[in-house]
Amino acid sequence: MHYQTESWGSCMPTRTSMGIEDPLERIERMASESAVVIFSISSCCMCHAIKRLFCGMGVNPTVYELDEDPRGKDLERALMRLLGTSSAVPVVFIGGKLVGAMDRVMASHINGTLVPLLKEAGALWL
Repeated sequence: MHYQTESWGSCMPTRTSMGIEDPLERIERMASESAVVIFSISSCCMCHAIKRLFCGMGVNPTVYELDEDPRGKDLERALMRLLGTSSAVPVVFIGGKLVGAMDRVMASHINGTLVPLLKEAGALWL
């Protein structure tokens, strides 16, 4: 299985007028850079299942492993605020738009709305 994974070591923080980029702004920027973006933790079994789902569909998501990012905890807290939950990962964005956590992604897959989202974002060409 192959994932397109971003290397955190090469990511330079974006500066704003107030200093380091706000975590929510960073998430928004990262989510808009690829058709499918997954925020994950490398040891999380639910994250692994989501990555397998997309790869099994022929989608090559950009995966951000928060446990490999020096500011990953800040991103994780921002994702929890965004979702309104106590668990932040996995979180999926398609076409720059928040789809949600595992439950929302699986519900979309089961009810047939996931594939059209992927096609619209240019991540799937069936």
